[in-house]
Amino acid sequence: MSLTLEQVSKTVDGQLHIDAVSLSFEPGSFNVLIGRTLSGKTSLMRLMAGLDKPSSGRILMNGADVTGVPVRKRNVSMVYQQFINYPTLSVFENIASPLRQAGLERSEIDRRVRETAEMLHIEAYLSRLPLELSGGQQQRTAMARALVKDADLVLFDEPLVNLDYKLREELRQEMRELFRTRRSIAVYATTEPNEALALGGTATVLHEGRVIQSGPTGAVYHRPSQILSAELFSEPPINLLPGRIGANEVSFQERLHFPLNADLQALDEGEYSFGVRPSHIGLVPSNDDDLEVSGVVELAEISGSETFLHVRNEQMSLVLHLQGVHDYAVDAPIRVYIPTHKLFVFDARGRLAQAPARRA
Repeated sequence: MSLTLEQVSKTVDGQLHIDAVSLSFEPGSFNVLIGRTLSGKTSLMRLMAGLDKPSSGRILMNGADVTGVPVRKRNVSMVYQQFINYPTLSVFENIASPLRQAGLERSEIDRRVRETAEMLHIEAYLSRLPLELSGGQQQRTAMARALVKDADLVLFDEPLVNLDYKLREELRQEMRELFRTRRSIAVYATTEPNEALALGGTATVLHEGRVIQSGPTGAVYHRPSQILSAELFSEPPINLLPGRIGANEVSFQERLHFPLNADLQALDEGEYSFGVRPSHIGLVPSNDDDLEVSGVVELAEISGSETFLHVRNEQMSLVLHLQGVHDYAVDAPIRVYIPTHKLFVFDARGRLAQAPARRA
């Protein structure tokens, strides 16, 4: 089954929630919606499901207009952030509930429930109640109930956000494997760029109800079409530095300089914004073209086994995403290194003028 949205908009109490979105999803595809909180991800999925009706535009399934068709008449499943299970029913009955509503025979229900539970590694818990399960097992149960009916469209609204890191990693891998052999369309909403990259497939970047960019996930990450897309598809957000391309060099605030490489020589002289991902800036030089930047530490934010290091000088402020624990005192002097071959270049209108090679 294919799914097509044609200029779909949604207005609620005079406020525009979804703005003229046009997207197409192919059978068997895994698709990620990425955007900040309130960017419109959930609103868009509710329109896809038939839970809400668009104010304008059309939604097509297999070429048929289903814009006004309610969710109960569509073959759609949805998994939410919260572990939504029936508390008084066993895991088996939770998973079986959509099949019973569809009137399937008992033997077919039993086969499909056990097969789906095995895929999600919860076959040992079928007789338990949801409250007797861990958070990860409860979410697996909710996912099994969504998958067991073999829906044409399966929607995941940030389903792993309430799980710990290890469980999220585990379930992401399993989800990719599950949908490699299915013909249904999967649409997965997330605020996390790293999760989108881990899931692969296609990515659609949303901001204030508008599609900023859409395409294969790797391509959107490596070639953000504009500054906003680069900021949204980077965690922490990409560092942006105003600079100038001259005849032979790039300069920042006329104080930091580096020679033009072959890629940048193709651009016209003038003012640009240069983007560098926080994970690409290092504490030691690693390439011949690294630009050394001196500054002081504003903050060393340690998060588990990672450190987000904030550095500033008179010309710029930078955020580094470092592996490991790096404990720096505030205002401590520091030198960091920007690999100039990994710089994104955006023109005066914020559009991508030059992207680094794919090794970025």
